[in-house]
Amino acid sequence: MALSSSDTGAGTGPGTPSAPRPTTRGLLPLLLTGNTALYALYVGVPGMLLALQIEDIDPADKVANFGLVSGVSAVFATVFNPVAGALSDRSGRRNPWILAGGLLAIPVMFLLGSVHTILLVMIAWCLGQAVMNIYQAAITSVVPDRVPPGSRGKASAAVGLGLPIGSVIGALLGAAFSENYRTGYLVLGVIVAAAAVLFTACAREERMPAKAPLPVRTQIAAFGSALKDHDFRWAFIGRALLVLGYFAVAGFQLYILKDHTELPAGLAAEEAVAILMPLNAVAMVVSTVLGGWLSDRYDRRKLFVGTSAALAAAALVVPAVSTGWTAMLVFSVVNGLGFGCYMAVDTALVTMVLPKAEDSARDMGVLNVANAGPQIVAPFVASLIVSASGGYTALFVVAAVLSVLGALAVRPIRTVR
Repeated sequence: MALSSSDTGAGTGPGTPSAPRPTTRGLLPLLLTGNTALYALYVGVPGMLLALQIEDIDPADKVANFGLVSGVSAVFATVFNPVAGALSDRSGRRNPWILAGGLLAIPVMFLLGSVHTILLVMIAWCLGQAVMNIYQAAITSVVPDRVPPGSRGKASAAVGLGLPIGSVIGALLGAAFSENYRTGYLVLGVIVAAAAVLFTACAREERMPAKAPLPVRTQIAAFGSALKDHDFRWAFIGRALLVLGYFAVAGFQLYILKDHTELPAGLAAEEAVAILMPLNAVAMVVSTVLGGWLSDRYDRRKLFVGTSAALAAAALVVPAVSTGWTAMLVFSVVNGLGFGCYMAVDTALVTMVLPKAEDSARDMGVLNVANAGPQIVAPFVASLIVSASGGYTALFVVAAVLSVLGALAVRPIRTVR
């Protein structure tokens, strides 16, 4: 989940060959559709189908196994995102990578639904992460490529809206196919493939100047070069901290509802997910739209990013002090308000601190390590905290502290208000 040195934006920094082209007509709805499909799969698979599949295979060790599968597969996400970004930079194209990643989702999801051991589930989901990050790296780079700085709040809001809408679709499909993994996985794969075909057919792109091949050692070194930039580094740190706190809890939502929350009589955990997700989505939609629009209007990115991260931290305290169903409902709404605004405005902020416009996909791929990297650590950290404390209360507290640190991390950024 991701994302110049001044408010003029990445596209007008030193050494930039040309300013960003005006927003492609109809691009924002296509960005919304493409990202909705992405998050539908990201929520429906690990948030529901994968968790149920692992529980069915080995109920006694479900927490440890889920943490292992999620952590190892996230390594692939970390590796493939910046690599795919750099390849699309070098080719001068985004659409072919979006199309390839989307179409490959179908056979990979079919494979994932066909396996019956923890090892094979892990291998298949690693392939899934690799394919989806090829798709994600390319579609994430469309905003800095094609949207001028003054409209990036709106464009980032369109991208950000994909999370709540996709989350609802993923949760509902996951619940609907909870007894039939193969069909559920395949449906989610088809959705991503269809979105990729639609995007690449309708969002025509101009070929950018292709880059000459670089030695492998030089390419590897280049991945870390963006982190030498002061503002980019702090944006990276802030994103990593908040995402770590978020996924430490979100990845275990189904198990939290089963083992921590006191659900009303007759309400199954899978049904509870299908209730919480729409509430969370509505809150995210409201805060994503308002956050993106207000941050454009007032030209204040840091204020909105820091405040929304603090709000997400406050939300995590609620289920820490109460195991009731009402507490989870409140958490879902408040967390949606905070996280939705954060992702919309922080993505806009990130596009304004990219060191070089000509390396935008590569550098946003590097920043996406701040999304994927914490997902490597989060399952292991979460499972250790749950095992050591004997419950999920301590997990909520740790996640809240990480969110507060993420809010504070944007303060040192100098070139964006």
